Amino acid sequence: MISRPSIHSPDGEVAVDERSRRREDDWFLQNEKKLLEDSRKAREKREAERRARETEEQRDKLRRLHWMKCPKCGHDLKTEALEGVEVDRCSFCEGFFVDAGELEQLFLKKGVRQRQSFMRRLLGI
Repeated sequence: MISRPSIHSPDGEVAVDERSRRREDDWFLQNEKKLLEDSRKAREKREAERRARETEEQRDKLRRLHWMKCPKCGHDLKTEALEGVEVDRCSFCEGFFVDAGELEQLFLKKGVRQRQSFMRRLLGI
């Protein structure tokens, strides 16, 4: 019988060995651009479907009510450049907001190691 090391640590967490982490990193390096592109296409399809259901009058009314307003506190948003990408920052609570596609643009401007580090921090792993 072959003895295999437990994948669970003493505290019950799943332990990930360095080889598995490297394989996972390699997979993401090879597939991240395709995943981001597929995500962008799916988002654009959902946006087109929503636009088809909404009348121009409804869109204009919503735009007048919410244009450049902070979703957290309701104050005005100001546009600023971050690494060549225009993002919105609240003038009151200083919240940072990105439009569809802007996070992907920022993400792709980073080096491979920076992207991995960013995603791990974001996902808490």
